[in-house]
Amino acid sequence: MTVRRNDYDVTDQVRTTDPGEVRAEVIRIFFNLYAPRSDGDLIIAFDDATRIYHGDYQGYLPCDTQYHNLQHVLDVTLAMARLMDGYERSRLNNVAPLGQDMFRLGVALALFHDVGYIRRQHDTRHHNGAEYTLTHVSRGARFLRDYLDRVHLGDQATLASRLIHFTGYEVPTARIPVRDPMARLLGCMLGSADIVAQMSDRCYLEKCRDRLYPEFVVGGIAVRRDELGGEQVVFSSGTDLVLKTPDFYLSAMQRLETDLQGVYRLAEAHFSGQNLYIEELEKNIRYARAVQRQHDLSMLRRSPPPAQFREIAVKPWHHGIRRVSRRTTPVAA
Repeated sequence: MTVRRNDYDVTDQVRTTDPGEVRAEVIRIFFNLYAPRSDGDLIIAFDDATRIYHGDYQGYLPCDTQYHNLQHVLDVTLAMARLMDGYERSRLNNVAPLGQDMFRLGVALALFHDVGYIRRQHDTRHHNGAEYTLTHVSRGARFLRDYLDRVHLGDQATLASRLIHFTGYEVPTARIPVRDPMARLLGCMLGSADIVAQMSDRCYLEKCRDRLYPEFVVGGIAVRRDELGGEQVVFSSGTDLVLKTPDFYLSAMQRLETDLQGVYRLAEAHFSGQNLYIEELEKNIRYARAVQRQHDLSMLRRSPPPAQFREIAVKPWHHGIRRVSRRTTPVAA
């Protein structure tokens, strides 16, 4: 039996740590659907996303969030392209197509959906992008309004600044001001791609424990504060986050089915009947349930690929006191 590699997508054919491989696959899908005259705007968008995450984009520091990094963005972008492909291939003749422009917009949205975690060079108030957890979607919306002219999508900038909210919780899905059914469908695809890509990652559970939990602490997600100033610990440690992952799965599936209109099923048309994202996602959840039953985190033995970030070492919550230390690690080659 072939074992899926840790840095590859659900097909084990596209390395999601390599922007060039993901770009080539997305462009292949684009050309197979539309036979366009040029792929120049997609290439620019991929190159710009790579540059901003590496710290080579004017005005921005390198990405320093451990979980929401370039690999995550590339994985989501690949999933987004596949959902759009599934829609185009499965729609009936009397159903409107997405078309080239909406496909390109979908790719741009996926590439920059988490850009709000990246700090600007003049940012002296924040020490890590995870501090923007609660507002990163709105920050990303502002970036898109300024950016999309560069890839000839400036006329969609206002729409894009609304669609990006399908990936977050700042605005309830039903209240996102998008009336056009096709645009709303694109937003649902974006939100769905964000969920299924990360939860089907082969190292999802290890990343939750070692990378997502520190972001939750810094971002104010690990503890909930009430109106009276009291605190309720939501996740006491990375271990606690993993043990609660099966419960999160239930809410994620409900969001996929209802808020996001079940469009994750469009992957079946892309994969000729299978939904590899859901299959791999459910493997992770079954394993999380086994870890939960045995309460044995030593079962998590996969090593996620290295990423370019400044690691945050976070100790578990103890008696309601948060302890956070930061240390610099070498940037991965």
